[in-house]
Amino acid sequence: MDKKLRVLVVGCGNMGSSHARAYHQLPEFEIVGLVSRGPESREALSKELGGLPGYSSFDEALAATKPDVVSINTYPETHAEYAKKSLAAGAHIFVEKPLANTVEESQEIVDMALAAGKKLVVGYILRVHPAWSKFIEIAQTLGKPLVMRMNLNQQSCGTEWKTHKALMQTMSPIVDCGVHYVDVMCLMTGATPVRVSAIGARLSDEIAPDMYNYGQLQVTFDDGSVGWYEAGWGPMMSETAYFVKDVIGPKGCVSIVDKVAEESSDIDSHTQTGCLKVHHATRDEHGQFLKKDVLVDTSDEPDHDGLCFLEQQYLLKAIKEDIDLSAHGRDAVNSLRIVLAADESFKTGQTVNLV
Repeated sequence: MDKKLRVLVVGCGNMGSSHARAYHQLPEFEIVGLVSRGPESREALSKELGGLPGYSSFDEALAATKPDVVSINTYPETHAEYAKKSLAAGAHIFVEKPLANTVEESQEIVDMALAAGKKLVVGYILRVHPAWSKFIEIAQTLGKPLVMRMNLNQQSCGTEWKTHKALMQTMSPIVDCGVHYVDVMCLMTGATPVRVSAIGARLSDEIAPDMYNYGQLQVTFDDGSVGWYEAGWGPMMSETAYFVKDVIGPKGCVSIVDKVAEESSDIDSHTQTGCLKVHHATRDEHGQFLKKDVLVDTSDEPDHDGLCFLEQQYLLKAIKEDIDLSAHGRDAVNSLRIVLAADESFKTGQTVNLV
């Protein structure tokens, strides 16, 4: 591939800025425009990266820049619209999760990308994370069924709480963040989810009456594995045990030992690990454990910007080597299907059967 891939970056917040830095560092990419509704974040990012064209209108930017790649890092309600328009314009796509707000529209976009021969990468950042990849690999050695316990609660105030309230105009925390963790559960089990249920609570009058800012989902797989995921946002959230990542199987368990963070709102703390702790259940003739617990060092893992760099390296590899991403798209739709079913379960009070 001789010529640079022209990239239009849409959204200049935390995620968009991190991805833009990745494109800026990779010589195969050239950023041809930054899009954001407000000028402040766009102008700050442009200045940081040496001066780049800025736009307030996505449609105007798409027509003016004619990109090879569109990187979509906006609020979820715009993802589907921007993805469809980008594919229609002949661009490859990177899009932050979730791909769309409905399963049907997500599948439509996956099908459009495949039909157009364009690459579609959804921002499942844990898939490129070295420590999380090792976590999944070890979990797959623990036998079946698996018990998977995960959460990510975020105490927020000020601009973080403002962002969370904006996100909750269209989706709950267990939908927005949950796609990452149910995706990991599906990778760990390699099994089909069969039913899901959820509980939740509205802990603030600052959000819509039909929205909830705390939720927990429970999913059951056809191999007998079970998993729960908990997520809560807001100034009232506890910072005690906000980070639980623990998998148990017949042969033992593996846990992510949290990297110490001052605040759960710190974006790096959402992915960083201290180490992996592996416990083996095998015992001797006296019923005592044969092996001591093992700590797997993960201290050399990338920071948030580094992980976004790995995601864009993957997108570049997919384009250059024409990698088949049909499984990637299928998995993105599947994880969204699970968390949206959990949302339905909370609203109806009923368990939702997935098969």
